[in-house]
Amino acid sequence: MPYVNIKITKEGATSEQKAALIQGVTELLVKTLGKNPATTVVVIDEVETDNWGIGGESVTKLRQKVKS
Repeated sequence: MPYVNIKITKEGATSEQKAALIQGVTELLVKTLGKNPATTVVVIDEVETDNWGIGGESVTKLRQKVKS
């Protein structure tokens, strides 16, 4: 029973995009590893950019720097 956890920043991924991720990851596991799609679990967690850090800074602050 594969379990895949996708973490993305919470910035407006549509329901259609998330459905495509779930379907695509499931298909990849079926094709590559022969896994059963009925027992493949895919979870998408959306994280606020204030709660996602890279290089010691939040993504919010890093993106503000890029815009300046």
